[in-house]
Amino acid sequence: MNYLEQLLQNHILINAIIGWFCAQVLKTITHLIVYKKLVWERLIGDGGMPSAHSATVCALATTTFINIGPSSPEFAIALILAIIVMHDACGVRLETGKQALIIKEMMEIIEDMSNTSLSAEDKLKTFVGHTKLQVAMGALLGVVVAVLIG
Repeated sequence: MNYLEQLLQNHILINAIIGWFCAQVLKTITHLIVYKKLVWERLIGDGGMPSAHSATVCALATTTFINIGPSSPEFAIALILAIIVMHDACGVRLETGKQALIIKEMMEIIEDMSNTSLSAEDKLKTFVGHTKLQVAMGALLGVVVAVLIG
C-alpha cells in the first residue's frame, strides 16, 4: 500500500480535516448572514464563528479517543494539543486581533491626514483570534463531526 492510500485511510486525520472544512464553510455562511456580503477569504481565513482551530483539534482528539482509547498516549497528546490551541485562540490571538483593529484605525487616520493609501499587503488582518463562544462552538463542532463520522 502506498503512502497516499495510507494517508487517505487515516480516520483521525480525515476527521480533523473534515472538522476544519465544516468550520470554514460555517464561518463563511455566518459572515454572509451577519455582514450581508460574501467574502471568499473566510473559507481559508482565521478568526470568526465557529473557530476552525477548535473544530480541527477537537475532531482530532475525539476521533483519537474513539478509535484508540482514553488511556492511549496518542489521545493524551491530542487532548493537550487541543487545550493549548483553544487557549491560544481565545487568548493571545484574540488580543492580537484587538490590537490590529486599533492600529488599523490609527493607520486610517494617518492616511486621511497625508492623503496616501496603503496597499492591500500593508493592511493588517483583524480576524486572527476568537472569543470564548467561537472557540466553544468550534470545539462542539469538532466533537460532533468525530462522533458522527466515527
